[in-house]
Amino acid sequence: MTTLQELYESLHSLAPFDLQEDYDNAGIVVGLPEMEVKGVIVSLDATPAVIEEAVARGCNVVVSHHPIVFRGLKRFNGSNYVERAVMEAIKNDIALIAIHTNLDNVLDNGVNTRIAEKLGIRDYDALRPKVSNHTDYETGSGLIGYLDEPKETMSFLKMVKSKMNTGVLKYTAINCPQVHKIAVCGGSGRFLLEDAIKQEADVFITSDIKYHEYFDADGKIILADIGHFESEQFTIDLIFEFITKNFSIFAAHYTKVNTNPVKYL
Repeated sequence: MTTLQELYESLHSLAPFDLQEDYDNAGIVVGLPEMEVKGVIVSLDATPAVIEEAVARGCNVVVSHHPIVFRGLKRFNGSNYVERAVMEAIKNDIALIAIHTNLDNVLDNGVNTRIAEKLGIRDYDALRPKVSNHTDYETGSGLIGYLDEPKETMSFLKMVKSKMNTGVLKYTAINCPQVHKIAVCGGSGRFLLEDAIKQEADVFITSDIKYHEYFDADGKIILADIGHFESEQFTIDLIFEFITKNFSIFAAHYTKVNTNPVKYL
């Protein structure tokens, strides 16, 4: 028998929960630590549809990247998707665990290393290293490294669009014929733009860039927005592989629900 607490502690070994940002709500969001884990659905988001999927597939735990609850809830009357998801989880004894910015902040087998693997980025380091009590590996926000060899800029951007399965790639003016040094940040990465410029990255790949923030590239870097879901989609693989490697008593499943709220024509 595996308890929810044991699953939590195993995930903690992958990405210590004390590495999460102050605004985050990673960890056990719903569920009793002593409950038995009978099956796990792995998803990017713990939406009501994913909770319903867990019920239908006989699983009693959802491990997601994004926590369904970021701030306090005062009422549970189903008026929004967050309340509905929590109500559905409690009603059906479904536990919810989120492994969010703590997984963003580990360099070894973290969110950004999956992006690096997909794009062929090598010899990487954290874009903004963090001081951490965990001395066994490097921690920090984002990632910066090198392609095996310089690539023609537009060819590289087209490759990024293809490899990251994005419906659209938005980018700033091309200021160099070839790119070699690449910075990435899964999710909302605008806060790292100055770090990428300071470290002389040719391209910074991230998401959730607002219109006026594109001007901040200022001809010094190519800023590329690939979409939030797209930048973190391979995190599902990371979590699934970790759970199946470390637990054999229960089954883990990829979600069949596409939780991306953004659609493309």
